[in-house]
Amino acid sequence: MNKGPVSQFIAHHYLHFNAAALVDAAKGYETHLLEGGKMMVTLAGAMSTAELGRSLAEMIRQDKIQIISCTGANLEEDIMNLVAHNSYKRVPHYRDLSPKDEWELLEEGFNRVTDTCIPEEEAFRRIQKHIVKRWKSAQESGQRFFPHEYMYQMLLGGDLAEHYEIDPQNSWMLAAAEKNLPIIVPGWEDSTMGNIFASYCIKGELQPSVVKSGIEYMVWLSGWYRENSSGKGVGFFQIGGGIAGDFPICVVPMMYQDLEWHDVPFWSYFCQISDSTTSYGSYSGAVPNEKITWGKLDIHTPKFVIESDATIVAPLVFAWILGW
Repeated sequence: MNKGPVSQFIAHHYLHFNAAALVDAAKGYETHLLEGGKMMVTLAGAMSTAELGRSLAEMIRQDKIQIISCTGANLEEDIMNLVAHNSYKRVPHYRDLSPKDEWELLEEGFNRVTDTCIPEEEAFRRIQKHIVKRWKSAQESGQRFFPHEYMYQMLLGGDLAEHYEIDPQNSWMLAAAEKNLPIIVPGWEDSTMGNIFASYCIKGELQPSVVKSGIEYMVWLSGWYRENSSGKGVGFFQIGGGIAGDFPICVVPMMYQDLEWHDVPFWSYFCQISDSTTSYGSYSGAVPNEKITWGKLDIHTPKFVIESDATIVAPLVFAWILGW
């Protein structure tokens, strides 16, 4: 593939240390796909609010990603940005905010994520109005769906189309919905929509069973992995740490050790972008070789760690793979 100006810049300047690790990881990802492999990308942190969709959506459209695992926050915050972008508030001096300043943001209806404030009314409540209808409709018809499936129904049904405030091409959730891309959302309960769903359960308007559980995600993932891990296998590209990565990577040892399915291949590529350290038992900062001891990676699995800010690094890796 002919490389564009961004990739040419990376090739010329990124020669040592974390910069070189970025290039090695990007080339490894590229090779994995060229040799017929598939890739899982996991999203932790606030990558959707960081507007990773500007590059991630194109990765999805060009079949550079076959499955995503993400937190409930990333699932919903991409859609929030899609429908409420013009009402977001940036606070570049966030380090200087006093508790009183933070309280004033709350009273103004802003929830802060570092330097970016999400508008509650335009973002949370706008989605809530439509997603609740989907939940209640499923309950009335005796159906159950995964968290991301309700989001897909809402997007593909055009429920929010009149509210779009960014180029829809930059929404990774919209790209994923149009591809019907498999998504795993472990710990969805720990999200704004999860909290809203719980409130309707407490009020007796919804049953918890209307939304499928994390255990059901793991059961589904085991089947997907067995169907897709032949040949070159499935790679694992982890952005950040946390449950978005910890949960799906365990599907391999679960099948091998707990189910005693000894024909299950290890993950066949691994890269993590992280600024976490290994001290004090941090799993998110653990070097990839530790995962060998847990039956997740093989001795020969290509392994990469880019110790840097994912909001800077991930778009550059994606740019390389896309040939930008």
